[in-house]
Amino acid sequence: MSSATATDSSETTIRYGLIGAGHMAREHVRNLALVPGSRITAVSDPESSSLEQTRAEIGHEVELFADHHDLLSAGIVDALVIASPNDTHHGILKDIFASGLALPILVEKPVCTTEEDARELERLAADYGAPVWVAMEYRYMPPVQEIIDAAHSGKLGKVVMLSITEHRFPFLHKVGSWNRFTERTGGTLVEKCCHFFDLMRVILQDEPTRIYASGAHDVNHFDEQYEAGTPDMVDNAYVTVDFRSGRRAMLELSMFAEGSKFQERISIVGDEAKIECLIPVAAGHWTPGDQIEARVEFSPRSPIGPVAHDVPVDEAVLAAGAHHGSTYYEHLGFRRAILGEGPVEVTVADGITSVLMGLAAERSIVEGRAIDLQPVDSRVAR
Repeated sequence: MSSATATDSSETTIRYGLIGAGHMAREHVRNLALVPGSRITAVSDPESSSLEQTRAEIGHEVELFADHHDLLSAGIVDALVIASPNDTHHGILKDIFASGLALPILVEKPVCTTEEDARELERLAADYGAPVWVAMEYRYMPPVQEIIDAAHSGKLGKVVMLSITEHRFPFLHKVGSWNRFTERTGGTLVEKCCHFFDLMRVILQDEPTRIYASGAHDVNHFDEQYEAGTPDMVDNAYVTVDFRSGRRAMLELSMFAEGSKFQERISIVGDEAKIECLIPVAAGHWTPGDQIEARVEFSPRSPIGPVAHDVPVDEAVLAAGAHHGSTYYEHLGFRRAILGEGPVEVTVADGITSVLMGLAAERSIVEGRAIDLQPVDSRVAR
C-alpha cells in the first residue's frame, strides 16, 4: 500500500481482504466498488460456493482461500473486513491480534457472542497496534445522522426520552443456518439489536446501567428442523434501558412484520421538541421496484406544528446494500482511519458494550428480572 501519509490520499490504493464470503461480505464488495482507491485482493471462506459467488460479485482477479490463516500469511492485503458468522468473530480477531501483522480491521457486528469472549477482547484489543472498527451501520444512515445531529445540537432542548421500533422480516437463510440458533448468534437481541443498543448510547451520549426485557419466540421458523433442533431465536421483544443520567430508552422489535412500509422508527423527545425518522424497508423486501424515501419529522412544542421532509440517498449507494446506504458511508470513515486522516468512530469498546447490552436483554427474558450492567474498560477505545 502507498504510505498512509501520502500527500494525495485519494490516490492511495488500499488492498482489502475479506474474511467471510456470505451475504454481508457481498454487500461490502458492492460498497467498496463505490469507494475510489479500494481493491479487494483476497477472500477466505470454508464454503466453496460462497467463495465463487463472491468472486463473481468482485468481478476481477482475486485470491481465494478456504482458511483465514492462509489469507493472513499471503501478504497481499493492507486491511481486513471480517464478515463471517457471529460466533467466529472472536476467534478470528484473536488470530489476527496474535499474527503480528497490525492490519486495520473492520469487523461486522456483533464483535463477539458471549460475555467471556467480550471480556477477553477488552484485554487483547488494548494492545493491538492498528485501527479496529466495529461495523455498526445504523449510525451511518443519512436520516439517522440527521436526528443524531439534532439531538446533540440542542435543537430538542434537553433530551429526555428515546424509543426505537423495528418491524421487519424474519431472519434470512444463511449457509449452515447459523443464524437460527442463540448458541451461534448470541441471540436475536445480540445478533440484530446490538445496532440499536449502540444507537441509544450514541444519541444519549450516556452509558447504560440496567436493562429489563420481555420477549419470546412466538411465530418464526417453527416449521424448520435442523440437526441442532428447532430454531430458538426470539422473534419479538420489548426492552427498556436505564442510563447513568436517569434517562431511559426503549426498543420494540417484531421479526414478523415484513408488510410494514417503514422498517424502523426512531423517536427522540426533548423538553422543547421531538424529532423522529422513518426508515423504509430495503427495496425488494416490499413492493418490487417501489423505492420509498426515508422521512424525518421535527415537532416543536411551540409553536405547535410538525415539519417533515424526505431524506434522499444516492440510488447507487442504496442499491449497494440493504442498510439504507450506511455501509458506504461507514467505509468512507474506515478508509480515513486506515490512512490516519480520521479516528476510529466505532471502537471495540463500543462493540463490546452493545454485545453486553444484548446479552443482558436476552438474560432478562430468561430470568424475568432486570439485569445490572458493568462498565467496559475504556482502554479498548482505539
